[in-house]
Amino acid sequence: MNVDFPTIMLAAAVITGTIWGLDAWLWAPARREAAARKGGAGQVDLKEASKEPVLVEYARSFFPIIVIVLVLRSFLVEPFRIPSGSMIPTLRVGDFILVNKFIYGIRLPVINKKIIDMGEPQRGDVVVFRYPKDPSVDYIKRVVGLPGDRIGYFNKTVYINGELMPQESVGPYYQEDSSYNHSAVLRVEHLGNREHQIVVEPGTSLVEGEYIIPEGHYFMMGDNRDRSNDSRFWGVVPEENLVGKAFMVWMSWQWDQGGVVWNRIGEPIQ
Repeated sequence: MNVDFPTIMLAAAVITGTIWGLDAWLWAPARREAAARKGGAGQVDLKEASKEPVLVEYARSFFPIIVIVLVLRSFLVEPFRIPSGSMIPTLRVGDFILVNKFIYGIRLPVINKKIIDMGEPQRGDVVVFRYPKDPSVDYIKRVVGLPGDRIGYFNKTVYINGELMPQESVGPYYQEDSSYNHSAVLRVEHLGNREHQIVVEPGTSLVEGEYIIPEGHYFMMGDNRDRSNDSRFWGVVPEENLVGKAFMVWMSWQWDQGGVVWNRIGEPIQ
């Protein structure tokens, strides 16, 4: 069974908090009382005798830190690392991103139950979500289809409710990754009033079809259209699987470029 980070942090907070609380309410008064009796008889120094155990000292020190990290990651902002090229050119392998956790609603950690509704994904948002076929795995894709939409994908072009989403060719797409063939093309895609860049490979086979998006679900696609495992293959994403909206690259590390890619640090995610 996979144990995720929030579960570990919640367990650590409960354990350290319980130890600290028990010491404050039960063990510390008993130590002070015992130390006072011994100190009054001149047998041991009062301060030394009432000193808290090492385990309690560590629990007291780490509990507030653990709680702060848990609150930040569960309710505000969480960092993620991009492990694949499915969102090229928007995101690259080795990018480290920040995700807004509260924009789509505040959820309790571990059980992921929404307690405060803040808003809903908009078409074009780049979203981190739990993979429907294995919720222990996080995916990142772009929202293309909203609840109730009819999404078509034909000839590498998106249709929403029968309307073509226009694309403009920018030119050939080149990257240091030698796995890209020379037919890769960089395009600008318009999704309503939002636009972003995508990569397509005209010489490759593709998945085509039409999809009706149920209520409470979203259709996700990668910007690297011919190299993305997304809703075209495994279906829609339920609302309860949403983690948050990606909004910034805070670090980028590329081995083939010698380490840190400074010009990507702080780049907003469009």
